Amino acid sequence: HVQLVESGGGSVQAGGSLRLSCSGSGYAFASYCMGWFRQAPGREREGVATIDSGGRTSYPDSVKGRFTISRDNAKNTLYLQLNSLKTEDTAMYYCASGVDLYAQTSFGYWGQGTQVTVS
Repeated sequence: HVQLVESGGGSVQAGGSLRLSCSGSGYAFASYCMGWFRQAPGREREGVATIDSGGRTSYPDSVKGRFTISRDNAKNTLYLQLNSLKTEDTAMYYCASGVDLYAQTSFGYWGQGTQVTVS
């Protein structure tokens, strides 16, 4: 069965950095798009970074230049490097597996989330 497990969240000061990891198992990791999404209280879930099987990436303007998504297919692991963090980045961050780089609804498998708090 498919399992995605995030790690690396924590509390940091504004301007700081974190690296999130997502370990995937139970499926052909290298064949799927992977993505990071976040949800803050009172806000809808939003995509923050996606990467397809060929390495193409997509980011919303809110994180461009600050966040970097990458994957290590040999390790079945997805990463999100978060730099220059802002208080508005505070949210629960989830990784997911999908089929469309630009469509959140195509991501059908989700991890449990890891909390990022910026103060």
